[in-house]
Amino acid sequence: MRFWCSTLEDPWSWSFRAYPGVWLATLLLVVPYLISQFRKQGQEPGHKKKLTQFLLGSLAFWVASDWPLGLLGASYLAFAHMIQFMLYTLVAAPLLLLGTPEWMATRALRKIRLHRLSCTLSKPVTAGLIFNLMLVLTHSPWAVDTLRSNQFGSFAMDFLWLLCGLLVWLPIISPLPEHRMRSYPGKIVYLFLAMGVVPAIPAGFMTFASFPLYAIYELAPRVHNIGATTDQQLAGLIMKLGGIPIIWGSIVIIMMRWSEQSGKDEINGDSCDPQLRVESDQ
Repeated sequence: MRFWCSTLEDPWSWSFRAYPGVWLATLLLVVPYLISQFRKQGQEPGHKKKLTQFLLGSLAFWVASDWPLGLLGASYLAFAHMIQFMLYTLVAAPLLLLGTPEWMATRALRKIRLHRLSCTLSKPVTAGLIFNLMLVLTHSPWAVDTLRSNQFGSFAMDFLWLLCGLLVWLPIISPLPEHRMRSYPGKIVYLFLAMGVVPAIPAGFMTFASFPLYAIYELAPRVHNIGATTDQQLAGLIMKLGGIPIIWGSIVIIMMRWSEQSGKDEINGDSCDPQLRVESDQ
């Protein structure tokens, strides 16, 4: 029995395969969180919402890692591999951050002595560069064919996706205010550049290449007669288009909050201006 999904040369079958390493990793996310919440005296506002968000993020992590998607992505289909990447970085990572209370994040980072490092890495330029460097490297033919060939390499790739997914979202939705950007226009530009522009480059290569880039998926047993080139083109389209609803949806939310904040600032500014009050009374 393997503990993590990795390359198999057997023909694809819908027969269930157990991956206890995936279950253990999911439990290591959920159990400490629930224990910490249980021990916390009193429930802060939005407790149930945060709990739901964290559990949904953990669910996304499990779905991306376990059978059948984890095995399809590690062994058979490039587009399943790409769906995994999107789930880790655009679904699981932001939900886990949204579901983590500030006190819990502070306690965890200080316990492992990474608070100062996290403040450095969460700077927008640093976070964006690291994420995109990871994206390009882990989708290079060498990295995919090398890491996916064994369960330890496949585990490392999945873990790196989740870790860098958490990092790239820190300037936007970190539980800690010292990580978050204050400027609404800055957040919009950051999201567009860090998560919207660079992914289009490897996506373009995969979509328009006339030959398979990854030997592991080219030589894999075919699943439902999906050709290797078609499979790769689907992966490119998923990378190019799959993140649009999340990224642009986040940008719209930021713009709405920016508008609300501007309205509040105008009201507060008016109420503090004696001349304006006199004019309004007349």
